[in-house]
Amino acid sequence: MRDPDPLLERQASRLKSLGHPARLAILRLVVQGPVEGTPVGEIQAGVGIPSSTLSHHISELAQAGLLKATRHATVIRYAARFDVMKELTGYLWENCCGGGCSDPDCLQGDKPC
Repeated sequence: MRDPDPLLERQASRLKSLGHPARLAILRLVVQGPVEGTPVGEIQAGVGIPSSTLSHHISELAQAGLLKATRHATVIRYAARFDVMKELTGYLWENCCGGGCSDPDCLQGDKPC
């Protein structure tokens, strides 16, 4: 195999972090939460998993760059990194359509590729 493409490696890491149902549920809850971030207690209540397990999953999402943490006094809030999510989905669409996809469901903007 050739030397790995850093962009490919980064996007693969992000997709891998989303490959667990609990992490996908966490990200979905945070995306739908307040702009300033969702308190970790609300995330735990929303997904219903033990705090140690939650911590592991949040760490995976944060390491992939999909979540950012902020502390307000004693409360830790997690917010979605929409810029990173947009980069990831853009990468997927660009590479779907960049290869000459003829499937009408593969769209670039409003037009088929």
